[in-house]
Amino acid sequence: MGAWLSDPSILLAGLFLALVQFLAALPWLYVVDPRGFRRALVTPSAMMSVGLGLLAAGVALAIYMGYNTDSRTLSWNGRYIYGGLLHLQLLIDLLIVIPYGVVALWPKGGAVAYAAYREACRQPMFWLITLGGVLLTWLSVCIPYFTFGDDYKMMKQIGFDIAMLAAIIFGVLSASMSISEEIEGRTAVTLMSKPVNRRQFLIGKYVGIILACLILTLFLGWNLTYALRAVREFDQINNDPDPVDPYAPLSKVVDPMTFQAQRSVVPLFETPVPSSPGKAVARGAGLWFSDVTAHTLGQMLGFGKVMILVAIAAALATRLSFVVNIVLCLLIYFLGHLAPVVVRVTESASGTAVGAGLVAFLGRLFDVLLPALEFFNMGPAIIREAPLDLWRFGGYVLTVLGYSVLYAAIALIVGLLLFEDRDLA
Repeated sequence: MGAWLSDPSILLAGLFLALVQFLAALPWLYVVDPRGFRRALVTPSAMMSVGLGLLAAGVALAIYMGYNTDSRTLSWNGRYIYGGLLHLQLLIDLLIVIPYGVVALWPKGGAVAYAAYREACRQPMFWLITLGGVLLTWLSVCIPYFTFGDDYKMMKQIGFDIAMLAAIIFGVLSASMSISEEIEGRTAVTLMSKPVNRRQFLIGKYVGIILACLILTLFLGWNLTYALRAVREFDQINNDPDPVDPYAPLSKVVDPMTFQAQRSVVPLFETPVPSSPGKAVARGAGLWFSDVTAHTLGQMLGFGKVMILVAIAAALATRLSFVVNIVLCLLIYFLGHLAPVVVRVTESASGTAVGAGLVAFLGRLFDVLLPALEFFNMGPAIIREAPLDLWRFGGYVLTVLGYSVLYAAIALIVGLLLFEDRDLA
């Protein structure tokens, strides 16, 4: 228990780890009590109390690391307690910082986006869909997939799909209701009487809703990381050692997405921390954030689909009612997945069947006009035995996100054209 007294590096490691958690908590502490936060910065006694609290937290961590010197246990706690808590705090920081950044960069439209973002996050629908996504993810842990050892990969595919579908459902419903209700309820007239034009109104609404969808996606990703660990504990056939585990030989690549990320991210956490117990905790946190790095790439791939469909819903909401908008978005979603399949089937067919030419023409037409949603499929990156090159995969994700931004911009331009001569009075 007194190892931290005889080895000052353990105390330094505890102080460093506590300081990182404290710095991650600063943004949301400011939002909880802005006046008290600013007052504490200029009050010596308050700063001293903060310093003493930070010292106490560091000493507590040092005592724990000095008492429990097992590297496996320290690494596990660093991964699923310290790393998970740090990740959650960073997500809360992101939830707070991004809207303020939008307002700072784009004052008028950003104000509309900030209002739409707050409205979206306060809706019961946001929390119901989030809770439904969490429950479905954990329900998927218990489902037997009969994949002969690949249940983990199947569960990961389902987890990404749940996060993507939850964001799409919320984004499309929110855009359809919010914009159409603003126009039909004549509240948009009041907004337009202020120095906000139609372009700032529509794009601001879209940006605010898409930011709420981003937070929902990232939170479900945080939940998915815990659920994936539970899969490996629940089904022992998926409980092979991690690639960077120094205590066990690698039998096969269970998680090809995080194979390379672990070798890149873990040293960033482990290197600056002194003492062997501190490095074990930092190694666990690095393993968590290596999963986060790989999972974030997958989530951003699915988020591109969310951006496109929410943009289409926002554009259609300028002219169509809520029910018609939802039906059209659902039709676009299915045809966007079906059109490439129809094109491939008709190209390989002989073409002698009655109506085959018409089907081929419609398939090619939909393939050109509708978004190519097959580009957002995470399956090939997950269901593989070889490690995944994250640099190349990251380049692919950026390319697909660029396509999503371009298609969403086109959809919003069409929405602006529809909105331009819409009578708001």
